[in-house]
Amino acid sequence: MTDVVIGVDSSTQSCTVEVREIDTGALVATGRAPHPVTRPPVSEQPPDAWWQALVAAVRVATQGLDARVVGIAVGAQCHGLVATDAEGQVLRPAKLWNDTTSAAQSAALVEKYGTPWWAEQIGVTPSAAITITKLAWLRDHEPQTLARVRHLAVPHDWLTYRLTGRHVTDRSDASGTGYFSADTMSWRTDILTDTIGEGDWLPMLPTVLGPDEAAGQITAEAAVDLGIDEGAVVGPGGGDQHLAAQGIGLGIGDLGYSLGTSGVVFATTPDPVKDPTGGIDGVANVTGGYLPLVCTLNSTKVTDTVARLLAVDHTTLSRLALSAALDANRPVLAAYLDGERSPRLPQARGMLAGLSTATSREQLALAAFEGVALGLVRGERLLSSHGLPSSGRTILIGGGARAQAYRQVIADLTGRPSLTVEAPEGTARGAAIQAAAVARGETVAAVTQAWAPRVTSATDPAADRNDIWQRYLHLADLQADGTTF
Repeated sequence: MTDVVIGVDSSTQSCTVEVREIDTGALVATGRAPHPVTRPPVSEQPPDAWWQALVAAVRVATQGLDARVVGIAVGAQCHGLVATDAEGQVLRPAKLWNDTTSAAQSAALVEKYGTPWWAEQIGVTPSAAITITKLAWLRDHEPQTLARVRHLAVPHDWLTYRLTGRHVTDRSDASGTGYFSADTMSWRTDILTDTIGEGDWLPMLPTVLGPDEAAGQITAEAAVDLGIDEGAVVGPGGGDQHLAAQGIGLGIGDLGYSLGTSGVVFATTPDPVKDPTGGIDGVANVTGGYLPLVCTLNSTKVTDTVARLLAVDHTTLSRLALSAALDANRPVLAAYLDGERSPRLPQARGMLAGLSTATSREQLALAAFEGVALGLVRGERLLSSHGLPSSGRTILIGGGARAQAYRQVIADLTGRPSLTVEAPEGTARGAAIQAAAVARGETVAAVTQAWAPRVTSATDPAADRNDIWQRYLHLADLQADGTTF
């Protein structure tokens, strides 16, 4: 019987699991189950729906499998607030990262200390995405719920609790809450007291595990639910992008472009990054270093929307975009369809400029792909301004990486080949790497290197698209003063 590990990606849209051989990393099986659909600005999900999806996905993946599960780890969407009472019961649906209803609380937190202070102390400046702003929202709108809270968690913490019965987290996801210092490996209860109110905060917060430290063993109850072996070791887990970096084998000098519901450009570094402008989230990674990143709220849902408006499928949309003439005056899109996180414009909306009677379907399709890519390249340039090198590989992951138009546009805008690797489910693969490392008593870094995925495609630059860069910046910044259109 083969020993295997399970890597979990509990994302906004679904739960995906990968079953991999513990020794070789070979993919054995996969499973997937959907999560409830959300529609920002209010974006909430009941945490129990994540558990039900995890159970369904694992059962699909392991059905008929002649293997023993010896390890499991969970990667999940970051920042969402899960509040439970003394008995571990969830008090309300979790507010997710893309819920922007805490914009007012976010602005108040930034005003209280100033952006440079947050960057220096925490590495992350509060936006409506960040957990502390959702806690402030709870204080202002549901104080009776806040009074009953005895445990605070983000999504991966809560799923790990369902697996082990332990309230634990890791430094990658903790560093995105707004009240944890990755530099000192400590919760900042002083910030919670000063911003949310007096309370016995420390007992409410999970224990922060080391990168290679087990969260525990799966409980008998959870093993029965999942249909797997009792005694499987559970890894510390992590944030989705953080584990995706391990899944794709991101090294120093490499840049990752994640094209999912959100868009993220990220790098890995041994040293913390502190951006006084607040544009970079200087979060921790899952191996003991840091994963500075720039996250946008709008990525593949932009091209999904334009495909719907043009009544075409995704393959056709990509083909239309690639056939569009690169006219310097072509339409340009500031793709802030549901507000934006980077830059911090929670009330913004998408803006399309440059329309004429000659505008074609092809140009509208291209504007969608370019609008998403330009926002991410803006993030890359911000990372570069803080000394992060881009001399290595540019690796695209997520559902959008399957579209040739995204691969070509990003290659053209960066002047470097866009690569994809044999890690179509980067977060689930990274979680499997972590599970294998913990089960084998090795480091996540060592298993990441041993399981490095092969390159599956390379798209070379074919045109210079920077002719619309200044037009894009002008359009994208029109709402910077708070004006909406």
